[in-house]
Amino acid sequence: MQMTTALWCVLAAGLLPWVAATIAKAGGERYDNRDPRAWLERQQGFRRRADHAQRNSFEAFPFFAAAVIVAHLVAAPQERVDALALIFVAARLAYIGAYVADWHAARSVAWLIGWVCTVAIFVTGA
Repeated sequence: MQMTTALWCVLAAGLLPWVAATIAKAGGERYDNRDPRAWLERQQGFRRRADHAQRNSFEAFPFFAAAVIVAHLVAAPQERVDALALIFVAARLAYIGAYVADWHAARSVAWLIGWVCTVAIFVTGA
C-alpha cells in the first residue's frame, strides 16, 4: 500500500494540536514549562481559546484517524476518501482560526464540517 492523500491528512491532523498549542504559548509572559497546563489554565483571551482549540483537536483526531484507516481497510473509493480528508483538515484549520479569533458561529460550522467529513469517510466504504 502506498501513502495516500488521506493518510498524509492523518499526519497533518495529528500535528494540528501543536499548531494551536504554539499559538497559546508563543510570546506568553512568564511561560512556565515546568507546569505548562497550570500556566495555560491561567491564560485569558486568545491564548485560552487556542488552548481549548488544542484540546478539541486532540479529541477530534482519533475518530478521524480511525475513519481513514477503516476506509483503507474496506477499500473505499480512494478519491472520495482523499477529498473528504482534505476537507476535514481544512475545516480543522478553520476551526482553530475561528476559535482563536473568537468567532463562535464560524467555529461551530467548521467543527460540524469536520465531523460530517469523518462520518462520511466511515460510510464511504459501505
